[in-house]
Amino acid sequence: MGRKLALALLLAGAIGWWFSPLSPRTPDPPAPASGAPASCPMPPGTDPADGPLQTAAPAQLAPFRLEPGTLVPLAGFRLSARVLSREDYSTGREARFSPTDLALGWGPMGEDAVLSRLRIRQSARWYHYRWSGDPPIPRREIARNSANMHMIPADAAVARTLRRVRADDRVRIRGWLVQAEAADGWRWRSSLSREDTGNGACELVYVCAIEIVAAQ
Repeated sequence: MGRKLALALLLAGAIGWWFSPLSPRTPDPPAPASGAPASCPMPPGTDPADGPLQTAAPAQLAPFRLEPGTLVPLAGFRLSARVLSREDYSTGREARFSPTDLALGWGPMGEDAVLSRLRIRQSARWYHYRWSGDPPIPRREIARNSANMHMIPADAAVARTLRRVRADDRVRIRGWLVQAEAADGWRWRSSLSREDTGNGACELVYVCAIEIVAAQ
């Protein structure tokens, strides 16, 4: 029993490592649906120095058809932010679209003095923060200047860069806030506000490009 248990633990550890951020494995991006073009045009506007920029989706922009389902563009999205945490997912329907969540902060939520007083973690596609005593900034400002975002890589290059992102990196992201839909009626919709909290407050981002501006 001892040897079998040791082998089982070793196997579990190897599987956990393979699906962890330390693994050399890069999850494949969702493939285009049969006959659909592989495209992710850049959103309108220019990159903000810090924080998000959301723009209206052009009326002529067609949905992005992928093997797992269709992405309906809701808004253009550009973001410059600090990575507060990352979490990878390999199970569940959502993981077929988005293998990685990034908790991102900007404004005061990108500052060392604020972040040093917060304990940040992610789980089950959520982002959580805690503090001792009084919060370093008002709670509303924490929520307004940070978010958990589900990343859908548009191609292999985006997937490779996303795989290299670590906490405390500063990143620049360009893409689209989308609603994912499947033929059986399943839907996963992005938030379109930086003011909301709780269920449905996360952004679902079809990432056309991601750049690590400053690595830690």
